[in-house]
Amino acid sequence: MFKKIEIWILYLVVLLSIVFAIGFGVLVRQEIVGDTKLGKVDISSVSGPAAYIASLPEQFLKKMLKPNPNRVNDIWDEDRFFFSQKGFEGTPNSFESYLLLSRYDGDLSEGVVELVDLTNFEVLHTWNPDIDAFNNMINQVDEFKYIDRDDNNSRKTLMHPKLTNDGGLIFGWNSPLRKIDACSKIVFQNTADIFHHSIETDNSGNIWAASHMYPQTLSSEKVGRDIFGSGGFLDDAIVKLNPSGEILYEKSLSQVFLENDMEYLLFLGGGLTFNRDPIHLNDIQPVNNDSEYWKEGDVFLSLRHQSMILLYRPSSNKIIWKGTGPFFHQHDVDILDDHTISIFDNNAKIFKDGRTVDGFNKVIIYNFKEDSYTSYMSDSLAEHDVRTPNQGRSEILPNKELFIEESFYARTLYFNADGSLRWSHVNTANNDKVYKVGWSRILYTQEDIKIVNSFLDNRGVCDE
Repeated sequence: MFKKIEIWILYLVVLLSIVFAIGFGVLVRQEIVGDTKLGKVDISSVSGPAAYIASLPEQFLKKMLKPNPNRVNDIWDEDRFFFSQKGFEGTPNSFESYLLLSRYDGDLSEGVVELVDLTNFEVLHTWNPDIDAFNNMINQVDEFKYIDRDDNNSRKTLMHPKLTNDGGLIFGWNSPLRKIDACSKIVFQNTADIFHHSIETDNSGNIWAASHMYPQTLSSEKVGRDIFGSGGFLDDAIVKLNPSGEILYEKSLSQVFLENDMEYLLFLGGGLTFNRDPIHLNDIQPVNNDSEYWKEGDVFLSLRHQSMILLYRPSSNKIIWKGTGPFFHQHDVDILDDHTISIFDNNAKIFKDGRTVDGFNKVIIYNFKEDSYTSYMSDSLAEHDVRTPNQGRSEILPNKELFIEESFYARTLYFNADGSLRWSHVNTANNDKVYKVGWSRILYTQEDIKIVNSFLDNRGVCDE
């Protein structure tokens, strides 16, 4: 039935297979470590495809075991003790306050934002924009080449939504910066760059957001010209826009580093590998009042991959203060008063088996007067096992209560001033599956309440 094969042919096939396997492995390794050139020889044209082919089995497994990347409790993920909770549990707030709850709705398979009354956990309004329709308005080239694939209705979470004083809602994450009205219709979308992470406004109503500038401001010899969706260098930028979404100011942080004698932090290349994301800007907090330590117009910046907080003055292009200390891969810097700031410390460290939270998340307070760091409600965060390895939000309210979003595990928590847990929320769908939350925002200041009440009074009725 089968023809006999000469033994030498079998040996040759085995030998060639071994040589091919070794060669393929070398190509994959060189691509992973970023060492694809030797003199005039450049193997990137073959090492790149080899690395992609090698990743296909993992991608297949993830697709099988984690079909929806917005779900956080499937076979691929860790099982947390609170995943059986559905929605809110606990005691509502005793004072007027609201939550802009950004979450992936597992029943709709879309991202939504809900305005929740925290005195009774009632949903007062829901935004559910048609992201696919917004994408169709974009010229899908360069950095927006893959936006239909990566940022569509079924994948989008409306990250860090901001309710504006005219009743609009601003959001944007690895996408244009977008503003919608009460009926989720587009007001504007700025496509100058890919915007990402936090969104804040200053006293003048101007919008501060982070972006990835493309083409990159550094030379192609240093960082190449690959786009965001193809593993290109992420040239983080600080962007200030007016309330209509027009850019007033934009500055590359790579250039800030160069111009403030910090280039060494961009190109250290630990392990001799090129770092495509050396800064990872994840929060911009505008300063709205002068103090002994900062001026109105300054911005605090959280740089995750540097485990660093900067106080930067755009008017002079100077770094006024650089903070590193007892925090790792942090997010969310907030100004508490005229001499203290708070930092959400992920406390995530890179050990031999990869990134892990070393215990639990922390909220760190830095006192400029005393040049000191302290932890806030550490015992409470440890007791409730709060440990999102990335993302995450915290806010210390004037009454000393604490708001936390454990983003990676879809949990939101609110602690009383004495450290006891008042309420929590887990984003569980009707099918008992748990899905991502997207940097929800607690609203409690007099200005917040004024904006919310104005919105509720004037939102009108939307067409179905």
